[in-house]
Amino acid sequence: MTVTATDADDTKDTNNGIVFYAIISQEPQYPKPNMFDINSSTGTIRVREPGMDREQWPKYTLVITATDNEGAGFPTTGTAVITITDSNDNPPQFEQTSHTVSVPENKVGAAVATLSVTDGDEVGSPAWSTKYRIISGDKGGFFNVSTGPKQLEGIITTVKPLDFEKTKQYVLSVIVENDDPFVGPLPTATATVTVNVDDINEPPEFSPKEKIIYKSEDEPVDKELVIYTATDPDTGKAQKITYKMGDDPAGWLSVSPETGAIKVRNLMDRESTYVKDGKYKAIVLAVDNDATSPATGTGTLIIELENVNDNPPVINERTIRICNRESAPVLLSITDKDGPPFAAPFSVETQGETSKNWSTLMNDTSTGVYLQLKTQLEQGEYNVVLRVYDQHKLYQDSSIQASVLLLLLLLLFLRRKNSTKKEPLLSEDDIRDNIYYYDEEGGGEDDQDYDLSVLHRGLDNRPEVFRNDVAPTFLPAPQYRPRPANPEEIGTFIDDNLKAADNDPTAPPYDSLLVFDYEGGGSDAGSLSSLNSSSSGHDQDYDFLNEWGPRFKKLADMFGGGED
Repeated sequence: MTVTATDADDTKDTNNGIVFYAIISQEPQYPKPNMFDINSSTGTIRVREPGMDREQWPKYTLVITATDNEGAGFPTTGTAVITITDSNDNPPQFEQTSHTVSVPENKVGAAVATLSVTDGDEVGSPAWSTKYRIISGDKGGFFNVSTGPKQLEGIITTVKPLDFEKTKQYVLSVIVENDDPFVGPLPTATATVTVNVDDINEPPEFSPKEKIIYKSEDEPVDKELVIYTATDPDTGKAQKITYKMGDDPAGWLSVSPETGAIKVRNLMDRESTYVKDGKYKAIVLAVDNDATSPATGTGTLIIELENVNDNPPVINERTIRICNRESAPVLLSITDKDGPPFAAPFSVETQGETSKNWSTLMNDTSTGVYLQLKTQLEQGEYNVVLRVYDQHKLYQDSSIQASVLLLLLLLLFLRRKNSTKKEPLLSEDDIRDNIYYYDEEGGGEDDQDYDLSVLHRGLDNRPEVFRNDVAPTFLPAPQYRPRPANPEEIGTFIDDNLKAADNDPTAPPYDSLLVFDYEGGGSDAGSLSSLNSSSSGHDQDYDFLNEWGPRFKKLADMFGGGED
């Protein structure tokens, strides 16, 4: 540092203005009374003697005089305070240089030891804070030492599981340093930590942890598949290992408790839902007999099941409906659980009586078969037996229940199956041909007012027919769709033509005997079943029917006394 004094009376151009400086006292006077000197002309203060120690004498106070006239004039005094800054001249020291600890095996992150140190340098400075290193005894890298939250401590922990059976004791050498380097050749403190590993009961270990074997799915019951064993890592203990199945989802396996031999308990099936991608997974357990805390190890057994042709192909459809003549072929699908290379292409043969009336034809991919009638059959239920072969000639007979229907019944079935909204089989007009709503309910003599002859005539309720004694006015006949060449369109063809016929006003409306249900006894009008078209028209005049032309000849004969 530099001190400066000025003279207000004289300038530095004269001798009276020249000031000289001198140190007249030093406090404290340690380690020497003249630790500093000052340049008499410039006032610059320098360290003169070594040995300053901040930890003992952190501050010095100097009394300095300044005299003008080149030191021969008037003197004055001033004070200079010098604070000594810290340097890393005090190495940290372990409070305890030897430690012996015990740590359980197989535990990661276990606290091993805490090493406390002291440091004489300024608290909180880089010369005071510490860091640690393990310089020997940890070849495997099982331990780590780090600075604790109090700074003046080193904490040792495990970073890998220790194994009593491999190494029972570790002797670690740990050194401590400051963040700042030492200012000189100072000694480094070292601590020794002896770590004893505690033995604990460890579970048996399978080798390998996951064992893969390849076996056929048709291995017989009690067939030994593999011996899967484990070893006890606790070599210092005479322990016995017992085996048992941990997870066997399908219940196919058994294991010998003594030898670990795994056998077939129940027949295996590659097509089972427990098999994923041809692999069946089971868990095997190995349990030791430790007296205080028995331990259990697990091993995984994966069986790659080799496929065999043990599933014959089957037809999926079990019931069909087919027209009794000129029917379109019905496609039946075939599946085989075995899959390639034991499945398609398939082949099909008819069996027994089926061959007389039915024929089969495979589709293009040979994964389905067309079934068709060879001859016209009566309406009814028929049992069709088909023998289905896979490509390796493994077969199974499939029985199909075939309902042979008349063309009209098949049409009605198709209409009801394909329509999104159910429609009545008969229109409301057709219903009114048979049932009349009089809206004149009530008792008394009024119920004799009905003209029951109306029931015999069965008047059509179509809007275009207004009177029974006037011939109907016929509209042009509707256009009927011709029969299609494609058999698959027969349903649409029949449906369209049936609708056209239902709406044909020229169709003869009364060409059959009307039969009514028995209404019960007790009615003055009698039962409707006693009324029939052939015997109830004697009091009526039906001659006008002869004037309606040939379309109504049958009706005129029935009611006009012609043909019986």
